[in-house]
Amino acid sequence: MTENKNNRLNPLTILRLSIGIIYLWFGVLKLFYGFSPAEQIASQTIHQLTFGLLPDHMAIDLLAIWECSLGLFLIMCKWMRFVLNMMFIHMACTFMPFLLFPHLTFMHLPYDFTLLGQYIMKNIIIISSGLVLWQYYVKGIPAIYMHPLSEQNS
Repeated sequence: MTENKNNRLNPLTILRLSIGIIYLWFGVLKLFYGFSPAEQIASQTIHQLTFGLLPDHMAIDLLAIWECSLGLFLIMCKWMRFVLNMMFIHMACTFMPFLLFPHLTFMHLPYDFTLLGQYIMKNIIIISSGLVLWQYYVKGIPAIYMHPLSEQNS
């Protein structure tokens, strides 16, 4: 069986577009002060990681541009190796509050997350999705995985 490259709405395209939309949406929110619920923790995390050398407003603006860029490039399906690498770096940074601010991410260590901790943990889904996208857009996957299960059984 060969993969149908003309099928624009295959599951991996939908996955790539959905992650791109999320990145773009969350990035745009950070461009407007006070709109993003993650703005404060992102600012505190970047402040800690840069030892306060980067002004908070500039850090959030750079993060917003980074997220918007990732979103746009995912949507356009451009430079996927670079974009997915940058996404994995971004995702690694989103877990830093667990180390830097455990009092904000856990009610009881190590199992009882606060709402912020839950918000961060959902990024495991984005990381897993990124790994799937990597296999398809960067390394490639066998064509059989691109067909619905109903076709594989016949």
